[in-house]
Amino acid sequence: MQEAMIGITLSAMATGMGAVPILFLKDVTHKWRDVLLAYAAGIMMAASTFSLIPEALRLSNSYVLTIGLLLGTFVLNFLEKNIPHIDLEHTKYGIKIEQKALLIVAAITLHNLPEGLSVGVSYAAENTELGGLIAFAIGLQNAPEGFLVALFLVNQNISKWTALLIATLTGAVEIVTGIAGFFLANEVGGLVPYGLSFAAGAMLFIIYKELIPESHGDGNERFSTYAFILGLITMLFMINGL
Repeated sequence: MQEAMIGITLSAMATGMGAVPILFLKDVTHKWRDVLLAYAAGIMMAASTFSLIPEALRLSNSYVLTIGLLLGTFVLNFLEKNIPHIDLEHTKYGIKIEQKALLIVAAITLHNLPEGLSVGVSYAAENTELGGLIAFAIGLQNAPEGFLVALFLVNQNISKWTALLIATLTGAVEIVTGIAGFFLANEVGGLVPYGLSFAAGAMLFIIYKELIPESHGDGNERFSTYAFILGLITMLFMINGL
């Protein structure tokens, strides 16, 4: 339990750590933002296809895997369509956070929920190395994500410290779902393979629906492609190392 708590917390807080450079940097080119997104996509792709899916198959069968993958995909699709449209105004300083900024923050927070779940469920699996591996993968993905969220918020005229705090909070939600996933998988018999495949489906949805399109929409496709492959290779080295 202690190891799971440490892994879940460190993975979640990587979002805030990744956002720290925003305090010192003035600007980042669009190319580098696309590269970071693609690198994160490669890490998540390797983690889902070479760790979560094989472990789910080892513990169950193709039918369980299919149910979990589809459920993860459908749930993410449903949640994404139903993100509340909120308009917020900070009247004291006359700063208005545009709806787009709020939707970006809501979307990032939303897709962090299954990431936390994947870490928690992975720590409950029989494979003792899987939890640490998935926590590392999600943490690596969270770091550039936190930086990009903070950068976006700063570009919306939000102070750097406020942007850092918001970025950290978007990742902190993973602690809640991580703990919930760990206890559910331990208490409910046979839930682990469903949880692993659900997490894989949710991650694959994020990769294909969000990260890859975002990294390929501004003329940086070639650099982003190399970054994606580099991220995948990075995770493969971690998988083989563990």
